[in-house]
Amino acid sequence: MSPQAAAAVFTPRSVAALTKVCDLAPLPVLDDLTTVRAKEILAGVDVLVTGWGCPRLDADVLAAAPHLKAVVHAAGSVRGHVTDACWERGIEVTSAAAANALPVAEYTLAMILLHGKHVLERARDFRQARARDEWLLTSHEVGNYRRTIGLLSASLIGRRVVELLRPFDFEVLLHDPYVTPAEAAGLGVEWVELPELFTRSDLLSVHTPLLPETRGLVSRSLLTSMRPGATLINTSRGAVVEQDALTDVVRAGRIRAVLDVTDPEVLPAEHPLWNCPNALITPHLAGSQGSEWERLADTAVGEVARWAAGDGFAHPVRRERLAFLA
Repeated sequence: MSPQAAAAVFTPRSVAALTKVCDLAPLPVLDDLTTVRAKEILAGVDVLVTGWGCPRLDADVLAAAPHLKAVVHAAGSVRGHVTDACWERGIEVTSAAAANALPVAEYTLAMILLHGKHVLERARDFRQARARDEWLLTSHEVGNYRRTIGLLSASLIGRRVVELLRPFDFEVLLHDPYVTPAEAAGLGVEWVELPELFTRSDLLSVHTPLLPETRGLVSRSLLTSMRPGATLINTSRGAVVEQDALTDVVRAGRIRAVLDVTDPEVLPAEHPLWNCPNALITPHLAGSQGSEWERLADTAVGEVARWAAGDGFAHPVRRERLAFLA
């Protein structure tokens, strides 16, 4: 992984915990696997602990690591570095994607509750007026009782959001083409077709990974079908949503938007969404940050310990599931 990722994710406590479950190769971490030092270390490695900034583990790298049997990724997606050569060699792979799903789900829950109460715009109005409004005249469009929450995809994050929503008085809808209505009922949610998800939801949260078939999935027709005043939350990838269409419906005041991701990732400085009072744009912060990085490290340490004990990984990544993962 990159030195920056190592310093952020692996605190001295985490490194000490790792040394208790394995013989750790000499630090500093490797961020270039082609150097003489890297090849000397790889020659004796059984397990690689990887993170953000890991180079691709291609056939040349694997040739220098004849004993490598497992990759433990202390982050989410393994698409950037685990190659076909790893699968063909039978290398076991695990990731901390489940650990990274929790803060994204927490962010989603927070935004659902805040936007259900119209907190941001009401706080803005309060700041301007410096006086309370007539609270008994509050619109019935405000509030979190018996609202309909739509979830696009029962991904790791989507399923964590379902868990976090259970204590609240929400009706939860789900669309995922790989989940049956019976499976959705088992999660405590109602499976619906994609158009119905958009027409029925008061707040709709996007959790589908960006794949060729999901690019632009949230189309202009779906966005314009949303209830006036509904909220779209996107913590997935910006390109899952048609950016120009989203900009148009938000600027027109039809819906509100909470965007932790956009397309491009940082909108141009002159982009009109920056100045839309009904749009909240955050800098891709929903995933693990700060103290939450320690959860990723703890997960990686736990997986190394399980593997060393012969118990197998708790969070294995399967080659046949890669097409459905972020």
